[in-house]
Amino acid sequence: MATLKAAILVVSTTAANDPSTDAAEAALRAVFDQDGGGRWHVVETKIVGDVTTDIQRQILLWTDGPDPVNLVITTGGTGFSVADHTPEAVSVLLHKQAPGLVHAMLASSLAVTPFAMMSRPVAGVRNRTVIITLPGSPKGARENLQAVIKTLPHACQQAAGGDSRALHVGGVKALEKDAGISSTTQQPQQHNHHHHHTCSHGHTHGHGHAAPVRHTQDHHHQQQPLSNDPSLGPTRRQRKSPYPMLSVSDAIALIKQHTPSPNITAAKVTPSLTGSVIAEDVHAPEPVPAFRASIVDGYAVVVPPGGDMRGVVYPVVTVSHAAPEGGGGNGGGPLQLGQVARITTGAPVPEGATAVIMVEDTKLVSSTTTEDGREEEKEVEIFAEGVKEGENIREVGSDVEKGALILRKGEQVSAVGGEVGLLASVGVKEVKVFRRPVVGVLSTGDEIVEHDREGELRMGEVRDTNRPGLIAAAREWGYEVVDLGIAKDQAGSLEEVLRDALRRVDLVITTGGVSMGELDLLKPTIERALGGTIHFGRVAMKPGKPTTFATVPVKNNAGERVTRVIFSLPGNPASALVTFHLFVLPSLRQMSGISPTELPRVPVVLSHDFPLDKVRPEYHRAVVSVGRDGVLFATSTGGQRSSKVGSMKGANALLCMPAGAEPLPKASRVEALLIGNLHSDL
Repeated sequence: MATLKAAILVVSTTAANDPSTDAAEAALRAVFDQDGGGRWHVVETKIVGDVTTDIQRQILLWTDGPDPVNLVITTGGTGFSVADHTPEAVSVLLHKQAPGLVHAMLASSLAVTPFAMMSRPVAGVRNRTVIITLPGSPKGARENLQAVIKTLPHACQQAAGGDSRALHVGGVKALEKDAGISSTTQQPQQHNHHHHHTCSHGHTHGHGHAAPVRHTQDHHHQQQPLSNDPSLGPTRRQRKSPYPMLSVSDAIALIKQHTPSPNITAAKVTPSLTGSVIAEDVHAPEPVPAFRASIVDGYAVVVPPGGDMRGVVYPVVTVSHAAPEGGGGNGGGPLQLGQVARITTGAPVPEGATAVIMVEDTKLVSSTTTEDGREEEKEVEIFAEGVKEGENIREVGSDVEKGALILRKGEQVSAVGGEVGLLASVGVKEVKVFRRPVVGVLSTGDEIVEHDREGELRMGEVRDTNRPGLIAAAREWGYEVVDLGIAKDQAGSLEEVLRDALRRVDLVITTGGVSMGELDLLKPTIERALGGTIHFGRVAMKPGKPTTFATVPVKNNAGERVTRVIFSLPGNPASALVTFHLFVLPSLRQMSGISPTELPRVPVVLSHDFPLDKVRPEYHRAVVSVGRDGVLFATSTGGQRSSKVGSMKGANALLCMPAGAEPLPKASRVEALLIGNLHSDL
């Protein structure tokens, strides 16, 4: 099955000036990847302003050259705005009209909202290329392309000159089977979604609309938004979450699958390297030691045959200090048998010397006065037998040979200092490391006020405890954190804050706004406004059931398509900190190149009876201590209500407790996820 080439043209003056504002390209690429049956390769994307000549010039480059693409998709400029020129620009280029494709797109959207009639799509063929215009909003563009994507390979094959008789062998049923569709699934009235839509068919207008509410899962449309449409009001919101309840292990697997790979950067070898993960093998550029060095204070000697040096008096002919100006030579040449050189620890061993005798094995016999009046050793007697060549000498490269592998890719630089010291010892000035992601922390809710605001709280106000706590936790684990403040429960305001944050940080943590209330706007904003994908929206655990994990495609400052991560955590303080350690931290560690990504789990013994939740497994906050016999014991921090931030005070572990009707008795063994240092009862 041949691969077809597609090109995407983004028509937007705003995006032309700032490519990072465009989310439609990523949404369309996702449709090709996920719904295209492996038939498509998007070969190029361009962004042009709302100018007719610019639109036409780019399309002609793709359709009239020696190697034309099979499909050109435009997004933007199809509305009623004065600046919307795309349909007019494209229509004059078409050699054949394709009203059926236009009808399919409009019918699909009209089944969702009457406002779809405000879009003005155009479709047809120029030379051997199919051209289709789509709305500018990511969701509108995505829905329109999904409506026709399965029939486009057949259209492109015909347009490219394929034999019509051969293409239609087997009739319509064979074509439907080959495309993976049926006549029933393509009827507009069968256009079932789990959600209400907010549709904006063009860059310059938007509208809300009501959609049929469906209460069963339809796995074929999982890429469609599942969240409520905030514009419909509380009476049309879903009464039950459409997101499937995942196990903790399944949620962690999705995080691992969709967390972006770490980026590599260069870092200076300084104490700030602590916590970084080495991104490539490091070899020693020079040996350690770089010269033959004494490991004791004493006298360098030439070992006589047999090694017996007892009771012999030797002249001291030179001195070797560790400082370079201390010398190490003998002035007249190599050290000779019967001569000694006084030497300090770490100093170069004089040429010709074969061993160093410790000062403790010698006695001063005579001294002399130098020209500047100082007393100097003249002769020493040595009391040593069985002396072997090489004694008390560190040979060149005996600690680290030149070219030796000193750090492997994936090793983390610890706070102990050994890795930094090793790199410094061999003269490494800079290493490749995995860049540590930058974290943004945002609180949401009209009721949230700064924790340090003066004065008493008014009715309904809540001090922000989540943001300070999460910022402290992320920094404790070594990550740079951007304080994103507090966002109000207003869709447009929240979207603006998140868009700005996604340009500045790699991972956003939000708290609150992920339940089923009419003002819970995180999920709708991520899916509907940002064009993101929610990979899970509920987890079977206590606390933290509404935890949400999503990825959003954005363009960075270099214009490159990248993926940003959003974790929307519950608003209750204990839930937020528990889910940070259970879900967010593994994602951060994966982006940092740290392996394993999860925190260590250890078996512990319960110090007392522990109550269990009857329905969900619970992550019980606890203090784990080392007993006298080396066994780890766990003690509860007290009440475990998810709103009780005090349950995290002093906790160094989360106990992985099963669901059950009866308490788990004292001395039972469970698994604990360590989130802090162990305590000792010794």
